[in-house]
Amino acid sequence: HVQLVESGGGSVESGGSLRLSCATSGVTSSNFCMGWFRQRPGKEREGVAAIYRSGTSTYYADSVKGRFTISQDNAKNTVYLQMNSLKPEDTAMYYCAAGVRVFRLFDQESYNYWGQGTQVTVS
Repeated sequence: HVQLVESGGGSVESGGSLRLSCATSGVTSSNFCMGWFRQRPGKEREGVAAIYRSGTSTYYADSVKGRFTISQDNAKNTVYLQMNSLKPEDTAMYYCAAGVRVFRLFDQESYNYWGQGTQVTVS
């Protein structure tokens, strides 16, 4: 049984930083891919970062490249999203997602499991 629980959201001023955490359970197979998605007000959910459980390669949407960093601590079963140089347009609900055999990293349909989300507000 897979569970994902996000934390770390909040309100921050433009230019600030936040680190989101996704505590996982049941994500034991190396075939899993972990993704961070966000849904901005009035917009569809979009993928921002992804990492395979088995590797260290990371993937980013152009809108966050150079500012966001996805990482994982397998010993703690936790995936992180470090967000720096935040902008008001980063304001969104952020979701952690897990999927197996994910080929389209930023396609939400590729992911089987979702957390409840954590709100990030940048003013």
